[in-house]
Amino acid sequence: MTSLLELRNVTKKFGPNTVLDDVSLSIAPNEVVGLIGENGAGKSTLLKILAGVHGQDGGRMVLGGRDVSFGSPADAADHGIGVVHQEQSLLPNLTVGQNLILGHEGDTARAGFLRRRRIRARAQEMLSVVESTVDPGALTETLGFAQRQMVEVARAVGGRQVEHPPLLILDEPTSVLEPEDVEVLHRRVTALKERGSVIFVSHRLDEVLRFSDRVYVLRDGKVVGERIASAATESELYQLMIGKGAAEEIYSSERKQAVSRTGTPTLSVRNLTCGGKAKDVSLDVHAGEIVSVVGVVDSGREEVARAVFGAVPVDSGTVEIDGQRSAPGSPADAVRSGVAYVPAERRVEGMIAGATVAQNIATVHPVKAGGGRISSGARVEETARGWIEKLGIRPADPDADIARLSGGNQQKAVVAKWILGDGLKVLVLDHPTRGLDIGAKEDLYALFRDLSDRGVAILVLADTLDEAIGLGHRVIVMRDGEITGAFDSLPGNPPSKLQLLEKMM
Repeated sequence: MTSLLELRNVTKKFGPNTVLDDVSLSIAPNEVVGLIGENGAGKSTLLKILAGVHGQDGGRMVLGGRDVSFGSPADAADHGIGVVHQEQSLLPNLTVGQNLILGHEGDTARAGFLRRRRIRARAQEMLSVVESTVDPGALTETLGFAQRQMVEVARAVGGRQVEHPPLLILDEPTSVLEPEDVEVLHRRVTALKERGSVIFVSHRLDEVLRFSDRVYVLRDGKVVGERIASAATESELYQLMIGKGAAEEIYSSERKQAVSRTGTPTLSVRNLTCGGKAKDVSLDVHAGEIVSVVGVVDSGREEVARAVFGAVPVDSGTVEIDGQRSAPGSPADAVRSGVAYVPAERRVEGMIAGATVAQNIATVHPVKAGGGRISSGARVEETARGWIEKLGIRPADPDADIARLSGGNQQKAVVAKWILGDGLKVLVLDHPTRGLDIGAKEDLYALFRDLSDRGVAILVLADTLDEAIGLGHRVIVMRDGEITGAFDSLPGNPPSKLQLLEKMM
């Protein structure tokens, strides 16, 4: 097989630590190759070498039949390698066209002035490559996430002319996409294979198998497996990544026992209408029960979750905690009622960037953590150390800047600040494992099981159908603001993904 790209015995060290150890892989023209591994497996370093951010310490990189070594991201881009990062890089106050030509203005600028017609024509040409219908003149901040992502892809694959087919690197492209947007991306990636090759990086093993032709597995800086996607299974890939167990084990499903639904529910939602999307929704979550809620975008599930926490106004209906009407008017009211909420956008809503891990853990319940004084640093640090050790947060340093932690460790700290209080009754989880590697997910699932065993009622907006089925005692399906189905999900008799999809669509 003729290769577009080959890595031969590539190594990379940072100080005494070897982060890539004799890595060899190949990518053929017109091929999608999946790259998977836990955080710390070496994926990010490998991508940075391909993108020109780092140079390798040993080994060879062969692109289009020639040995290459990139001195910068611009150098890599000039060789036809484009990267679409998980964290989008478009400038919101510029138009789509301006973002697409930024840094490569060429004939779209003359005498220091931008030529709008040339920008529009060039942008339209780049967007057509990815079959995007986005208006080049639209302000970028007005676009949805999926639309912005396709603009990023257009910029990555349409900005250079090279002698060989281009190579596109997609880093966690589906982590915040709704199911219908994943379908669109799949069609676009399939179409892009006609023009070049793709490296597809994701923690979602089902999508890796679906998008890819072949899959490489990294663990501890080494390639530990290569599989033909059509012949591989999620369980097989999981075992290669972790070195143990089957895929189902990450949900601690063996600990999922039937929950008594007699008596007063811990959380009771009745005839709830809110946010312009949820309509007449009623559901219960009993003590110790985990209820997953699934649905496509605009199904109304996010609005229900945020209404329980008092983050959106309730138009009609009631929310009760332990039989007492809560009707939270604000998150502060909800916290006093024993409700906690872990948001999907942890970096925006869930944590204070620039503050330490200890300070973040102490934000919700400062009196307990600070002995009555919010600034009581010694007590805050002592309490934080206990939770850092219990949850396995790394680095194990209360004074570490939380922004420098991995996504999984940030999420553990976000969860810790809520479970610090004694009065936790209801925990609302909004996509709690989005963007996390499997090891971090497994840690969080075990923590949620611990809270369930303590009698906490958990309402979770699952990131995938597998997560909804594996984690929940029950799965509720929403569509167009209404509940369209409810299924028990106990070991040995879970609902199928097809059953859920039929109620979602």
